Amino acid sequence: MIKARHGGADYVFSLLTGYQDPPAGVEIREGLNFNPYFPGGAIGMARVLYDGLVEYEDGTPATTSQMAKDVVVFLSWAAEPEMDERKKMGMKALALLGVLTGLSIYLKRHKWAGLKTRKILYNPPTPKNH
Repeated sequence: MIKARHGGADYVFSLLTGYQDPPAGVEIREGLNFNPYFPGGAIGMARVLYDGLVEYEDGTPATTSQMAKDVVVFLSWAAEPEMDERKKMGMKALALLGVLTGLSIYLKRHKWAGLKTRKILYNPPTPKNH
């Protein structure tokens, strides 16, 4: 769901925490719930997260927002479980690229310094007198 929806994690978080009573003048059919983040505002899924629904071992308050964040983080990981490994590989590649760039700049300056700083003199040929 995280990768399937526009807005991804933000959309799912808003959907899980956005249940409320419909505003005045808005009528919702029987069996539907009002959620302004769902297209059309009426969603068949009932609210599933309430404060104090679970107990965290570390004493974190089990608010609706905290539980929705946990669900979204899990769904993000489930959508791309290889993302952490890919980011580590990217950092290694950038470090290697930086080292090789620095090495190539140093070698270029070292090898070309003699050629770039030498003075080239042109002595035109002198005409020979017969």
